[in-house]
Amino acid sequence: MVVAGWGLGVFVQASASVPFETLRVEQQLTVQEKVVDGRIEAVQQATITAQTSGRIVELLYDVDDFVEAGAVIARLRDTEQRARLNQATASLREAQARFNEAETEFERIRGIFERQLVARAEMDRATASLEAARARLEAARAAVAEAEEQVEYTRIRAPYAGIVTERFVEVGESVSPGQPLIAGISLEFLRVTAEVPQRHIQTVRELGRARVLHDGTAAVEAEQLTFFPYADPATNTFRVRVQLPPGIEGLFPGMFVKVAFAVGERERLMIPASAVVYRGEMAGVYVVDEAGRVSLRQVRVGRVDNDQIEVLAGLEPGEQLALDPVHATLHLKRQQEAAR
Repeated sequence: MVVAGWGLGVFVQASASVPFETLRVEQQLTVQEKVVDGRIEAVQQATITAQTSGRIVELLYDVDDFVEAGAVIARLRDTEQRARLNQATASLREAQARFNEAETEFERIRGIFERQLVARAEMDRATASLEAARARLEAARAAVAEAEEQVEYTRIRAPYAGIVTERFVEVGESVSPGQPLIAGISLEFLRVTAEVPQRHIQTVRELGRARVLHDGTAAVEAEQLTFFPYADPATNTFRVRVQLPPGIEGLFPGMFVKVAFAVGERERLMIPASAVVYRGEMAGVYVVDEAGRVSLRQVRVGRVDNDQIEVLAGLEPGEQLALDPVHATLHLKRQQEAAR
């Protein structure tokens, strides 16, 4: 179904000898849309796995809990990791002491060598000893960094703020690297996945505009469109990802929505939806002529787009329209009474 949307023109305020606001109706350039079904999904969704071996001693969050970014969500027994850290730290202190000793000896030999009191071979041995001590010190520092990282692996942290969707382990279970622990999603960044028919995909690519429609709420403009470079051979449709702005309320992963992709432009007669009155199945508007006379005109209306509605028949460009149907009704009654 192709529909109209995105009124790009503006209404021109008109004046008339009536005690209420009017406007002069003008054609507006509107965008034609192809509306398809879409499903909302989270951009950030992940399954957190163990990065070291250990027994789970604490699970701080459960399914449906909200987790802040960087918060610890699980703890593993870290006795073995801390023992390795202590050993690496002791080795680092030893390497630092050896380096200090080698550096002192090097400075002593260099001073004597500059006075030409020792042979070149002695100076070379002191230099080699210093370089070897420096290498052992750097290796010891790297070992400490690795051990600290292993200790940190026992504290499982959330990569981003979000909701826990699934828990795969319980307290007391032993885990190994790569084993799934907890799955979660972020509700801050969402996108919609939709299927666009082959006959529309080229135009959709060129215009690159889309809106997400949901339960009569205001349409959400897409921030970015991502096109899959191939079609589904079963349906001949192209998958498109519609990036939504962050912080949209009322939308959650898994929901079905409508996605309106721009497929063309044409001029349409659009008026404020509040200016239309309904009498049973009849829709009408109050029109003001050049002499200030008010009349109720039946119109045929089309699609409502936010606060505007399309007029398919019954109204011509350039005519003046009453913005307030209530005041226009009272004014029409006074005119009719005065004419009697």
